[in-house]
Amino acid sequence: MMSAVTKHEIAKMIDHSLLHPTMDDETLKEGIELARKYNVASVCIKPYAVKMAADLLKGSDVMVGTVIGFPHGNSKVEVKVFEAEKALEDGAVEIDMVVNSGKVLSGDWDYVDAEIGAIAAVTKKQGAALKVIFENDFLPEDSYKIKLCGICNKHKVEFVKTSTGYGFVKQSDGSYNYKGATLHDLELMRRHADPEVQVKAAGGVRSLEDTLKVRELGVTRIGATATETILMAIRDKNT
Repeated sequence: MMSAVTKHEIAKMIDHSLLHPTMDDETLKEGIELARKYNVASVCIKPYAVKMAADLLKGSDVMVGTVIGFPHGNSKVEVKVFEAEKALEDGAVEIDMVVNSGKVLSGDWDYVDAEIGAIAAVTKKQGAALKVIFENDFLPEDSYKIKLCGICNKHKVEFVKTSTGYGFVKQSDGSYNYKGATLHDLELMRRHADPEVQVKAAGGVRSLEDTLKVRELGVTRIGATATETILMAIRDKNT
């Protein structure tokens, strides 16, 4: 399986994640340089650092992405629109937006539809990609995810995405954790998203084995902090 895929192909699946709250500016710069070194698809960086990332990645093939309404999706639609516009102005070309989980769980589909549509209008106007984060750990039934896929199909978004990686849910032992990108959810999302809507797996993809597994399901992008670990595991002399 490993011989059938190149390091370049795997690198171009990776959005190198630089979102942890404790990452200081020096850590962000190191992450951006790592992304450039391995020529990944993009960096997904904290919104205030978009301009810095765009400047440091100038002349490379690594795109700049950022997050909107992150991580809980509770901002008003107008605020998310402003965030998206500002991020694109600063140099982002990919936007990962968190849906309003409370509205999803309320079954207020008109609100959810209008929110996704509002952000999609911004990204399409600027020729940017929109990734809609479902935060599947918050959604107890597949029906919510299927409905979200349908709305994303309607607005012709570029990606549907499983998780933020920060959607912690109280477990039976009292601890807080998340499942992230499960194979079940990835299969479900690939099945219900239109063929031209790509699927991004985020949360829990930490190894080359994980990456190859989700790739087989039709996933074309992953969010990863373990970028170097994943790519160093490939022994491909042709890249």
